Amino acid sequence: MAVIDRETETALDSVRDRYGRTVHHHAAAAARASRNRAAVETYATYLASHAGPLLDAARSAVDGLPPAGHTRAWRGLLDSLAASHTEIVRILHRPATPGSVAEREQHTAVWPHLAVWGDYGSIAADLAEQHHQPEPGLTEEERQMWTEMAQAARRRGALDLIESWYVADGRRITLAYLVEDDDSTVVALSGDPDAPGWEVIGHYAHEYAAGQALPRAVPPGVLRPDAASRFNRPELAPERPLQELVQEVVEARAAGDVSEALLSATQQGYDAGPMVRLQHVLSAAAEFSYALDTVQGRQIGARLGVLGRQLDFLTREVHDAAEDLGATVAVLPPQRAPKPPRIRQRPALDTTPPAPPRTTAPARRP
Repeated sequence: MAVIDRETETALDSVRDRYGRTVHHHAAAAARASRNRAAVETYATYLASHAGPLLDAARSAVDGLPPAGHTRAWRGLLDSLAASHTEIVRILHRPATPGSVAEREQHTAVWPHLAVWGDYGSIAADLAEQHHQPEPGLTEEERQMWTEMAQAARRRGALDLIESWYVADGRRITLAYLVEDDDSTVVALSGDPDAPGWEVIGHYAHEYAAGQALPRAVPPGVLRPDAASRFNRPELAPERPLQELVQEVVEARAAGDVSEALLSATQQGYDAGPMVRLQHVLSAAAEFSYALDTVQGRQIGARLGVLGRQLDFLTREVHDAAEDLGATVAVLPPQRAPKPPRIRQRPALDTTPPAPPRTTAPARRP
């Protein structure tokens, strides 16, 4: 699905103008129809016969997990995948005439179900692998000893975090290198390394051994559960490139031209300018950082929130300055005359360059 989506976006980019607006609608419709057909064929070839057993294995694994809010959500997700699989198979068993309008309508109707599998099929595959049994952990005495060593290393900056994941019971596990006397050991921590109460639950010779011994990772969450599908995004709003605004300022002759460029950069609403869109990025990044539910995540979220407010203030200041600049009704003074680049004259293509002058050899003296 990722490959099909990338090829489709490449095709759709060729039918849009410089601001991202679709201008060749028939070509765009043809690109989406080709996408839908390719997705149906791919599902029929690689997944149709395996989707049922995959969902059964995922449900069986979820039933064996401790009850929690995320397990209920996963069951609902698996039910949605099953419903989409049923709709896709129904189309596959009753295909319309190849190349007909009816076939295109069939593929258009089934595309949202294919997108569901493209977005969440990997979650079903991850859940189906939750039958892994981790190795026995450390004893209480070993756990306390290694935790004290790791906490001391953390204080002196010798505990290098590698990666983290959540396991089925809701614990966060983090792998780290514990450096002691120029030697490092992979240790697994349970809890938030930046908050009190974390502890070491295992030590290993390398990362692969840790992955085999520790509980499997469960699928990570999403920032907004009701966000649009990756494979079914709404068409983007038109946007003026920032480089174009810079060039307009450089090429401007009158204050009003620069004022218009600045007003475009700070425009609000549907076709927002680059400064406003950057505010949206900061706001979403702050929301994401808070959603990590960690000490550092909350701290970074607060920083991003402050930066977003500062950018909002800056955007309003730029907007006011743009209006004031436009009110000056001024142009650049004539002494700033342009200096065209020097272009070296080249001989015409149908002329022969003159032969170099012949030099006479000096006469030899007897």
